Amino acid sequence: MDKLDLQILSYLLNNCRMPDRQIGKKIGISGVAVKSRIQKMIDKKIIEQFALKIEPPVLGYSVLYFVVVGKELDDILNKIRLVGEPFFVVPCVGGVTVCSIVVKEDPAKKMELAKNLLNDVRVLAIFEAKNPEVRSDLTKTDIGILDILLKDPRLQIEEIARKSRFSTKTVTRSLDKLQNDEAIQFTAIYDPTKMGEFIPFAILVGVTDDVKSTLHRLEKEFSSSFLQKPFVHVNQIVLFLYSDNIFKIDDLTRKVHDVKGVQSVDLFIPKKINFPQKWVKDTIEQVKKSKRLHLMAEIHS
Repeated sequence: MDKLDLQILSYLLNNCRMPDRQIGKKIGISGVAVKSRIQKMIDKKIIEQFALKIEPPVLGYSVLYFVVVGKELDDILNKIRLVGEPFFVVPCVGGVTVCSIVVKEDPAKKMELAKNLLNDVRVLAIFEAKNPEVRSDLTKTDIGILDILLKDPRLQIEEIARKSRFSTKTVTRSLDKLQNDEAIQFTAIYDPTKMGEFIPFAILVGVTDDVKSTLHRLEKEFSSSFLQKPFVHVNQIVLFLYSDNIFKIDDLTRKVHDVKGVQSVDLFIPKKINFPQKWVKDTIEQVKKSKRLHLMAEIHS
């Protein structure tokens, strides 16, 4: 990979539906060149797949996050599946695994159950993720289109219309809504081990100050190193960053810790990114069978 590939990947991580021509304008090359570079990253398995990331609360679920050390990944997954379906699973350098699950019932009780199941595993952190900013009002039309996009998030409007039997006007209107929805992200899954000189990493930031103010300070200071948009929930921020030098990562982590409002900093270097979709596919199938027009009515009924 070179710097242009990295810039393209960054745009795709934030919105994989962004047209090649638009990406090209932002980085100073043609849309044809962007398309060629994307295909090369796919061929080299740098980009593993394009994906649709839906925040579980939109579909009526709570989210529990775990940071554990030791044990085989399969063993960890077998245990947490007894509590809920995996949302994402990221094994990291140092034997650390960061994972999250979606749960339908009382998250506090589910958290206790998870702690008991993981009693032979060193648990560095376990918490419920909450983002009060996430709001959504999906209709049955939106759900039908999301169902199609789960298989291919970059599908063209005409093809979505053909598969859904909605008009192109309806599809366009729904896509505009979905792409402006903070709870829905059209993204990509990449292989961290195939990025050449570039090292992707994440910093989990614990916040004491107002989260929005702290995020603004972090963006102002470190946005040039962002690989994708930060993830925010209640009093924590996850920064997705990259470096071209392993030694710069420690320095950057220290600088994050020095930002006003930051209480704690934890560094994670991913080896693999897994993004299971079973929970969302099952939920969408359930919602599609409902006669209600709005998803939130279905969830709260």
